Parts: sequence; structure tokens; C-alpha cells
Amino acid sequence: MAERRNVRVDVPQEVRRQLIRRPSGMSGEAFGVLSEKFARFMGTPRFLIWMTIFVTVWLGWNTFAPAAAQFDPRSLNYTLLTLMLSLQASYAAPLILLAQNRQDDRDRVSLEQDRVQAERALADTEYLTREVAALRIALRDAATRDFVRSELRDLLAEMEERGLEVRRREDEAKE
Repeated sequence: MAERRNVRVDVPQEVRRQLIRRPSGMSGEAFGVLSEKFARFMGTPRFLIWMTIFVTVWLGWNTFAPAAAQFDPRSLNYTLLTLMLSLQASYAAPLILLAQNRQDDRDRVSLEQDRVQAERALADTEYLTREVAALRIALRDAATRDFVRSELRDLLAEMEERGLEVRRREDEAKE
């Protein structure tokens, strides 16, 4: 008996078909890393210098070499060179865009982490501010050293005065 799946008519079925299969030997991440390396290399002075040397040699050879030795003559407007540079550009542009998209994704993740860290730092700062305020309020009610000394002096003076009064009363009672 055929196995029946729970099929609903009101929910679209997701069927992903790939028009072109990805080579099994390379993952999406590996391809992305490779495209970033390629984009990074194309943005270096070394690449520009080598590309300039290549094009200069190509043009020089196909302009000044004997007609029999030219493989892309000037009379045909350097068709092969134009084709090669167009092919290189057609591959370079998507690879550079892929590298930029990956960098945007990393920047987005980094920005989110920075935002979370800033929120945490703000919460810590607010907590410490509340604690400092509570300490200030508590210290406002605390007695300072000078206040305690003055109170002790007043108590000592009061006790001495009472002690004199008690002695006087005892002296008066004896008489």
C-alpha cells in the first residue's frame, strides 16, 4: 500500500529543484572563501601591474610582430583580447559581489554583537549608578568622625557637669 502523506490543499508545497547541481567536492562556504580571496587579489596593486604588463605585451606583440606571428591582429581590433577581458570581467563581477555580500553578513553579525555588548554595558552602568546613589544616600545618614568627636565632647561635658552635681548633692547630704 502506498504511504500517504498529510497533504493540504491550502498550503503551497515547497519543492526546491536545482537547475544546476553544485559540484559535490566544494561546499558553499569554500566557494565563498575562494571568491573572497579572488576579490581581495583583484584589488591589489600587484594584480593591476601584472594585468597591465600582460595587456601591454599582448598589444605590443600583436601590433609590432610579423603578421604571420600575430594571433590577434590589430586589423581585427584585438578581438581575442577583448573577448578574454570580457570573460574575465563577467566572472569577476559576480565573485566580487558574492564577496561583498559575505562581508555585509559579517558586518551585520558584528554590528549585532556590538549592539548587545553596548546594551550590556549600559545596563551595568545604570546598575552601578544606582549603587553609587544608594551609597551616597546611606552615607548622608552616617556620622562623620568630626560629628562623633563633637558628640563625645558634649557627652563628656554633660557627664562631668552631672558628676559635679552628684558630688554636691552627696556633700550636702553629708552636712
